[in-house]
Amino acid sequence: MLWKELSLTCLKANLEALEDYLLAQGACSVTYQDAKDQPILEPKPDENPLWDEVVLVALFTEEYQLSDIATSLDQSALKPNIIGDIHTREFADQDWTRTWMDDFKPMQFGRRLWIYPSWCTPEIHSDDQVNILLDPGLAFGTGTHQTTALCLQWLEQHVTAKDRVIDLGCGSGILAVAAKKLGAHDVIAIDNDPQAILATHANAEKNAINANFTAYLPDEAPKLVKADILIANILAGILIDLKEVIADFIKPHGKLALSGILQEQVDDIIKAFSPYFILNEPTFKDEWTLISGIRKP
Repeated sequence: MLWKELSLTCLKANLEALEDYLLAQGACSVTYQDAKDQPILEPKPDENPLWDEVVLVALFTEEYQLSDIATSLDQSALKPNIIGDIHTREFADQDWTRTWMDDFKPMQFGRRLWIYPSWCTPEIHSDDQVNILLDPGLAFGTGTHQTTALCLQWLEQHVTAKDRVIDLGCGSGILAVAAKKLGAHDVIAIDNDPQAILATHANAEKNAINANFTAYLPDEAPKLVKADILIANILAGILIDLKEVIADFIKPHGKLALSGILQEQVDDIIKAFSPYFILNEPTFKDEWTLISGIRKP
């Protein structure tokens, strides 16, 4: 079967009218893509953020003439809402599952930590290698984002066998799973999204680490637990709002790692957390930052 695709760029304020038009013209689906590589991390509750400029991609079956649809858009009242040219292409049907699987390759973090898709057989790279099986799926976090990579590299260097680790804002559970696989004695994952809790439990089971591993919604999490390590990869504004909660979760001399922080937000994070922690020099990866430190007595 031949498929046809029409794509255009618009401001997020113009999405609804253009999407409705394409669906009315016969599109079987319309998807959104980022037009300018604008980062969006985990949203606050009840938020559904979009990029400022969005690429709409409409998929049509082979009987539709996309040149006619593009011409009608050019001549319609919607034309001023479109940024740049309208693009069309055709492509043959294929094994989409196989194509999707082929896009995800093993990834290395630090010296010994590797993430493998569950359909791959891990290769042996070192005697003390640590493998995590993780598939793209529920909730944010597959290891590909710079902030996740920063956190994984930090965990690989700091987790020891005696540690109790809290992953605050756990998303897919990738950091919590990594901490447990790296040898942490027990791990607590916390997130305000029930889907993230499901994803975290599923990834824990996939990696056979159910013992001393729990995931909670915030209201259900233990209140008096003190961690040796707390790691949080969430928005900078939320980190600042939660600074006292984060500090209360960590033992004196316990370790902290924060990410999800843009470079221009570093000073605000340092100001918010300096009363509670002795902070290290930030670590950078592209425009993203990890800030770590030690809890003051």
